[in-house]
Amino acid sequence: MTAAAPWETLGLLIGHATDDAGATGCSVLRALDRPFRCSAALVGRASATRELGTCAPEHLVDRTDAILLSGGSAYGLDAAAGVMQWMEEQQRGFSVAGGVVPIVPAACIYDLAPLGRFGARPTAEMAYHACANAALYDVAEGSVGAATGALVGKGAGIARAMKGGVGVSAVQGAQAVAGAIAVVNAFGDVRDASGAIIAGARADDGGFVDIEARMRDTRAEVRFPSAVREHTTLACVAVSATLSKLELAQLAESATTALRRRISPSATSFDGDVVFAIAPHEGPVVALPVLESLVIAALEDAIERAVRRARGREGFPGLADTVSAGGYA
Repeated sequence: MTAAAPWETLGLLIGHATDDAGATGCSVLRALDRPFRCSAALVGRASATRELGTCAPEHLVDRTDAILLSGGSAYGLDAAAGVMQWMEEQQRGFSVAGGVVPIVPAACIYDLAPLGRFGARPTAEMAYHACANAALYDVAEGSVGAATGALVGKGAGIARAMKGGVGVSAVQGAQAVAGAIAVVNAFGDVRDASGAIIAGARADDGGFVDIEARMRDTRAEVRFPSAVREHTTLACVAVSATLSKLELAQLAESATTALRRRISPSATSFDGDVVFAIAPHEGPVVALPVLESLVIAALEDAIERAVRRARGREGFPGLADTVSAGGYA
């Protein structure tokens, strides 16, 4: 992605580290030179998270220095040490006697199989690299970083899945800018703005199974093997207006609307879906409903971009492999 003016306004940098052979990786979001406020909404029931408590409105800490989105399931949480190391070297963190403690919430997707090696996990060194090399412009999308091993449409069986990815988007409103990054590794299918499935569980006739419709079919007996329980979509939304942590918690909850519109089903018992919401400590004051509308639009687009930019591998096709994806911008 080449950042347009809206994303530049947010002043947020994104960095990726990719283990292509192991089919895993991580992505870091940070500001150029200052912390931000952060809250989160955990809507899936199979999450792998770190420092999510610091995102709670009642928590003592009113700053976040970076957010790590990672592959590797719970193993990938260890990679946050690399982000902390980079931040400490820059003296960025919560001030304590003798130094600083960087505040780095993290969340992971499950990508230990079937694309990669079970033992391949994002490392602290990879996360350090992603943080140090984070950029405002020319941020890669698709099958990179935390989405290297991502798949979508796994609810009808792994063999029918398609490649997931990471997407980035920004929306310019009259009063503020909203941006979003999404790592899409979903149990469900991904839909476009019209509601049509564009990536997901493939049917034998070349179309799509429609996982949600299949589960509602009273004539079909649906079973879920263990390999269909390993998912999670991660997202972070950001606004240019200042908000309290309580307001950010409300913003994060509102942003989950985008998951439900674009991924069906989403936030299931088999997903660990998490949405972070961030805002600067200083900035214009904008009504929360306005910001909620903007972040939903940004995250919807980021989810769609994630699959449209994803390239297939090892028998799992991606939309970026098709001619129809060539004109998407």
